[in-house]
Amino acid sequence: MDWTGHAAQLADSVTDPDSRWLAPVAHTPRHELVPRWWEYDARESLWVLRDGPSDPAVWMRIAYTDASVVTRVGPVHADHGEPGDTAAGVATSSSTHPSLAVRMLRHARVGVGLDFLDVGTGAGGLAAYAARRLGSQQVTSIDVDPYLTSAAAERLATMSLHPTFHAVDASAEIPGRYDRIACTVAMSPGRALQPLLGALREGGRLATTLAGTSLILTGWKHANGVVIGQIERDWAEFMLTRSGADYPPDSPGLFRAAEHEGGEVVSIGRYPVLDVANAWEVRSMLEVTAPGIRSQYTERERRRTALLVHADGSWARAIGEWTDPPTVHQGGPRRLWDILERIRTRLNTEGGLPLYGARAHVTADGIIHLTRGGWRGSMGAT
Repeated sequence: MDWTGHAAQLADSVTDPDSRWLAPVAHTPRHELVPRWWEYDARESLWVLRDGPSDPAVWMRIAYTDASVVTRVGPVHADHGEPGDTAAGVATSSSTHPSLAVRMLRHARVGVGLDFLDVGTGAGGLAAYAARRLGSQQVTSIDVDPYLTSAAAERLATMSLHPTFHAVDASAEIPGRYDRIACTVAMSPGRALQPLLGALREGGRLATTLAGTSLILTGWKHANGVVIGQIERDWAEFMLTRSGADYPPDSPGLFRAAEHEGGEVVSIGRYPVLDVANAWEVRSMLEVTAPGIRSQYTERERRRTALLVHADGSWARAIGEWTDPPTVHQGGPRRLWDILERIRTRLNTEGGLPLYGARAHVTADGIIHLTRGGWRGSMGAT
């Protein structure tokens, strides 16, 4: 099967002509990393397993399009199913967009002669790009799932690439010390970030996204153990780190309460109902302002419904017709919709939020302090 033309076109589309990452992308047979994958059927609300070798044309199109390819749903890896199998749940592993993998490598300032750690092996694509450019001996890749690390090791070996792989929980332990670290999983500030900071050598550079946000944090480690950097004027969204085979259940009782209860406060909202999960800048500011809020959104025949919930028992429900002001019900110790509307007011008043471009000061205990102009925020404090 001639894949080289497809890979060359992919490399041209995700890198610049003079990029040092053009050749690694062009010479990596991405289809070999995703022989099977899960495809979402929105009509049935299920994932359907697809097999590459049984339809080579589709396989080439999927593998060499700049898109994420889901390889694991819940605890079930696509390699372990049969074509046509279905699964329900959320995606728990994938082959990252090649352009996003390259962007994270650039943010980490990866270079020859530097020991590099890839956090979140997935299908092994980013590790393959790094090993082609740096040499296998400079690259280590970790993932919480032993099958993912073993499968990636075997597949990269067929490409004459032999980076080191470890199956570990990045929020609990990371073996070794590194000059550069790039994460293709979203890390939680605070205690879960400490192993990552400990694995970074003095003078080293980190690039990671932050859980619950679209924020990319980059920074250099200083002699006192702190990382000084910024929130990039760029954005990305990765799956959250996990410690087990699947993510914990999403507390359906909280959403049931938000959907059906009358609420202690009923009001008319100031702005149209918003799909918070897909309003990345607003959602990121919400996570910085009030960590742990989760959302659901539905739209049927111009009727929009948004639910916000928090583990402390706070909840909000907003229902509105298209762009009309919604009716808002809220309950629990905090008024979550009011918090959201204050953020939207700031966005409308100032034309933006002070997140992207903010300076970041990360202490050794994983607390992230953000500043931009007169604004101050922090993430990870308990």
